[in-house]
Amino acid sequence: MQASKNKNTEKAEPFYRLSVPKQKTSSEIINEARNVLRTLRTRRPFTPTEDQRKLFGSGSSRAPQNRPPSVFSLHASSFDLAESRPVSGVRLSPLDHKPVLVTCAKDEYSSISLPKPPASAAEVRKVSSARARLFGRTSQGSFLSAKMVPPDQNEEKLDSEEPAMMNNLCRSNNNCLEEQRSYTPFNDESRQLICNECISKSEREDFLKGTAGKFLFQLRGERSVNSDGRFADEEQQFPCDQMKEPGINSSRPRITGCKRRVTGLEDETRINESEEEESFWHIKILPILHELEKEDNIENLCLACTKLYQALNEENMLGKRLKRRSVLLKTLYKLVDVDSDPLCLKLAKIILAMKVDGKNLLSVCKLAFKICRNEKNDYIIQNDRLLDCLLDVLRTEDLQKNNEALLYCMGAIKLMSGNAVLLNEMVNKGAVEMLLQLMKQINNITENDTYFSNLGHLLVQLTATLRNLADLPSARRQLLCSGAVSELCAALEQRVDDKDVCIYIVRIFSKLSFYNDFCAALADCSRCYILFLALLNKYQKKQDLVIRIIFILGNLTANNNQAREQFFKEKGSVNTLISLFQTYHELDLNGRKRYHEKEGEGKTHPKDPSEAEDVLIKLIRVLANLSIHPSVGAALAAAHRVVELLVTVLEYKSIDDCEELVINAATTINNLSYYKVKSSAVQDKKLHIAEMLLKLLMSNNMDGVVEAVRVFGNLSQYHEICDFIIQKKIYKFMIALLDAKNQDVCFSACGVLLNLTVDKNKRALLMEEGGIGKLVDCLQDFGPADWQLACLICKTLWNYSENITSAASCFGEDTDTLLVLLTSLLDEEVALDYSLDRDLRDYQKLYWEREFKPVAEKLLDRIQSHHFLPTVTITPF
Repeated sequence: MQASKNKNTEKAEPFYRLSVPKQKTSSEIINEARNVLRTLRTRRPFTPTEDQRKLFGSGSSRAPQNRPPSVFSLHASSFDLAESRPVSGVRLSPLDHKPVLVTCAKDEYSSISLPKPPASAAEVRKVSSARARLFGRTSQGSFLSAKMVPPDQNEEKLDSEEPAMMNNLCRSNNNCLEEQRSYTPFNDESRQLICNECISKSEREDFLKGTAGKFLFQLRGERSVNSDGRFADEEQQFPCDQMKEPGINSSRPRITGCKRRVTGLEDETRINESEEEESFWHIKILPILHELEKEDNIENLCLACTKLYQALNEENMLGKRLKRRSVLLKTLYKLVDVDSDPLCLKLAKIILAMKVDGKNLLSVCKLAFKICRNEKNDYIIQNDRLLDCLLDVLRTEDLQKNNEALLYCMGAIKLMSGNAVLLNEMVNKGAVEMLLQLMKQINNITENDTYFSNLGHLLVQLTATLRNLADLPSARRQLLCSGAVSELCAALEQRVDDKDVCIYIVRIFSKLSFYNDFCAALADCSRCYILFLALLNKYQKKQDLVIRIIFILGNLTANNNQAREQFFKEKGSVNTLISLFQTYHELDLNGRKRYHEKEGEGKTHPKDPSEAEDVLIKLIRVLANLSIHPSVGAALAAAHRVVELLVTVLEYKSIDDCEELVINAATTINNLSYYKVKSSAVQDKKLHIAEMLLKLLMSNNMDGVVEAVRVFGNLSQYHEICDFIIQKKIYKFMIALLDAKNQDVCFSACGVLLNLTVDKNKRALLMEEGGIGKLVDCLQDFGPADWQLACLICKTLWNYSENITSAASCFGEDTDTLLVLLTSLLDEEVALDYSLDRDLRDYQKLYWEREFKPVAEKLLDRIQSHHFLPTVTITPF
């Protein structure tokens, strides 16, 4: 009697009940449940490319008036010429006297120019027509004298240049200052004076032969300080009638004074300047600057800039080493007015390499950003190494002092990151570590700091760049190794009120959480769950942010049981998900209503999910993944509001409307139905759920059909559902699915049939529609490759044959086939494929021994004991 009782218990084993009584770990239970509890995958949210390159995208939460502009005017006047001048070591008081104007009427001094009134505005602005076309605005005049030549050319051109030079030397201070005011700023403490005394012809020749170029430069660019602390050009003035005739060997204080001034200027030029540098300036740099002043062809100007950069780089004169960099920079600033991106790229590269700061650093970073805005410039940017200069700015400049310059610098780098070639170049140049270091500096700025708000603009550009870098495997590795998770979480926590920063960081996580190693690192950051919940509650109707956070949570909970438990235990986690579910369910209903009103009831639903549907898809995925954890799944199964919302999806949404949403809802219900807990919401609503599943089962969508069958596999453990299956003829559908030639489909259908055969009154149904033969065919087709399915088939046949009297009457014409098949499958040498690698073979052997063999042996024994061979009569000869 006891044996009979045990026998009945064994044969009536419900679907998915473990056949091995040994206590197993939760991971083993999950593994053996075979598709009962399943995680879900989905597509990553799509981020369209911005149609324009700007600091802030079209979806920015920043109002235009509250953010730095992406479009601005930039001219030579945008640069600070005074800032580029070397700082004098001596601060002097303004002159108290006015220079004496000298007039000379003698013929011998006719070559000396008298002071002239300022030229008219038209004269000052007059330039050659060819060069004028290069500039977007009026030229500011030449920074270099048109007659300046290298030292080795001074002698042969001396005669022709002398009048022009002496004309320049003998202008009055007022006249000269008036001319230079267009491009050189002055203040009371730093006046630039020009020697206005007359010099004899012979002395002029002596002077010009050796020092013409340097002297003119000194007059133009620097002031010489004598040992008594006065400028060399502040010497005493002598009236013209004190001058002697040339050739008289008498003492002339005025001429002597002038010679001292020349010597002083020459000495000042050489202060801290080696002979090599002086020679380098005159031989290598000065000719190129002349070319930049005179050239009117864009291509030639670009070539000249290339030569200039190469010359400076070869002599290690980039940065602030060059003593005459102010003259060089002034020439470059002027060319910014030329309307040419290739030229401006060359200029920006040199100016950045010269280590400008202050207003000039801001202007050149804006210039670089302006160039990068045009996608057509990507090719020339690749070839001109502008990226190196911009990365150097990020690495060396002070964050607080130059935050606006760094904003445009980072903005330019962000725009470059939209190009695949430049993006790879960034990784190779260590941009990932550099950006994370910059982010760390920004994170150290507290909310009370005056720079906090402005640095938020910079952080938008930085995180947008990291988002692009996250596409590259090498960058992902660097992000992981450099501790990017903690810094990104710190920035997210600090900038929770800045939606732009939040969306870019969430986009980074959205990309990276697709990979298991990064997902594990993020899951280990315990505060990430609190941050995500805070953002979901704060920005509940911001679909672009919500959908990505939900996607990240789905990735975190897909394969990590600890993450499932940790998120579930966070205060308000389930309530937040329910609130989001309700919000986007209502948005979906309203959107559907508007769509039908606009397009008409007969119109086909759009192919792609709506924004609201997409959120619901990914939200339900989180619930499905959470339900894999035993305690979390049991709690969710008892959460009536969660189950109600899932059933609601099946009620109002057909699979033709949104396939992924409906299938995800069915999968989640299936996961929750696995748990037999008190006050189970699934159990309370099982008949209503069955009715909704019938609609899915009758659809033309095979994925939907399979998912409905899976749910019936769990629900059919209840007698009410078994009756429903018989009443609605669903069992016939299950038998038909055995012909699907698909292991998963056969497994799910066989599960329902197994649970039906628990009830002895329903076992005869297997004889309909050729059910026994189809089960045998499935065992033959899939048995050796799927021992779980083979075990399920044997259990079903065991339940079915409980009251067997004759094998032939029970299994019909399939009896012999079944006997041969079971005998073969129980032979280890035949059943197990030893050509497989050892791990896979051991895995199969484990299931063969623990799952299939015990049930198959009992079934074979039963069939053999009721299988009677026909009697054969032998007639003697």
